Amino acid sequence: SHVRFDPGLFPSSKMKFSNASSSRRKAHKAHFAAPSNVRRIIMSAPLSKELREKYHVRSIPLRKNDEVTVTRGHFKGQQGKITSVYRRKYVIHIERLQREKANGATIPVPFHPSKVEVVKLSLDKDRKRILDRKDRSKAAEKDKGKHKEGELTA
Repeated sequence: SHVRFDPGLFPSSKMKFSNASSSRRKAHKAHFAAPSNVRRIIMSAPLSKELREKYHVRSIPLRKNDEVTVTRGHFKGQQGKITSVYRRKYVIHIERLQREKANGATIPVPFHPSKVEVVKLSLDKDRKRILDRKDRSKAAEKDKGKHKEGELTA
């Protein structure tokens, strides 16, 4: 009666054929049973127009100390630094964006990463390597000298 964990729902370099299921039940289970390294990828956010121009990358997994702008909801337009990336709950907490509970305690408001936009990246050597790897303009240059199937004349 229970759905078993299906490793085919996560991409692996060994498999060449798609094992992805279109079953809503399996997709839901895979999402909420995802290990931390998979959650990191799911918790990616789009880059702002300026950063997209600069790095030729559309989105990147969020991390602490990135600066983001909220794009949806009550806090739309507000900007701040990420104080925590809560992978277990699929949310991030942003500096100064908090709400007061009925008992007077203040708690950080949780935001889903897809509802924010990265305005400033926290860069170190690993992050730069990720950006270089994802750089779309470099990928286009790599294919420059290669012939494609439709181009060859007999």
